[in-house]
Amino acid sequence: MRRLLPGPAADVDPYEAYADAPALRLGMVMSADGSVTDAEGWTDGLGGAADFRVFRTLRALADAILVGAGTVRTGRLGPARLRADLRARRGGPPAPIAVVSRSLDLDWSLPLFTEAETPTVVVTSRAARERAGVPSRIPVITAGEEEIDLAAAVGALREERPRLLCEGGPALAAALIGAGLVDELCLNIAPALLGGARHTRLLTGLPAEVPLDPAAIYLDEGVLFLRYRLRT
Repeated sequence: MRRLLPGPAADVDPYEAYADAPALRLGMVMSADGSVTDAEGWTDGLGGAADFRVFRTLRALADAILVGAGTVRTGRLGPARLRADLRARRGGPPAPIAVVSRSLDLDWSLPLFTEAETPTVVVTSRAARERAGVPSRIPVITAGEEEIDLAAAVGALREERPRLLCEGGPALAAALIGAGLVDELCLNIAPALLGGARHTRLLTGLPAEVPLDPAAIYLDEGVLFLRYRLRT
């Protein structure tokens, strides 16, 4: 990985480059024409090996990983795992995944809930928890009465897990930004123009313009890694 801003540097270690994790970091990848999914409708191969290295690094540096319920319902999200080298640098097991769900319409038999080394957490409202229930083995954070209070949820998570990473999807990412809770956007731009009918926007329903301050730019295998601080 090469650093382009601030000040050029070669052979940059991603773990060291991203080590100054703020309270809430948003990490996403998109194509050069703005889609966060590839031709098959997934993000897995969009940025290739370089993007995946940074993806693993951001997870290793986080204390909890927020994801939206829609991502979980695809069935493609498994428990967080760490390679041996990242586990050694982190000094412990992977961070838990925290699923943000308004309805609790989730398949509790998924490996995400049954096989996670660090138990998956569920974030929901009081009304949803009383209406749908959650298996007793799964930790729950209740924030808000009828709707999820994202500020309260983030505050509760950070009591024991001070560094949070959100991986989307687009609706959850936009809601967190709109609530003024995101400190940094880590946006990885894949060197591809997808075009076609399959196009998923980076954010869905962002309520207002949010100014960004570029903090760093890296380049690896054609992928641009942009770090923005949010002025909220």
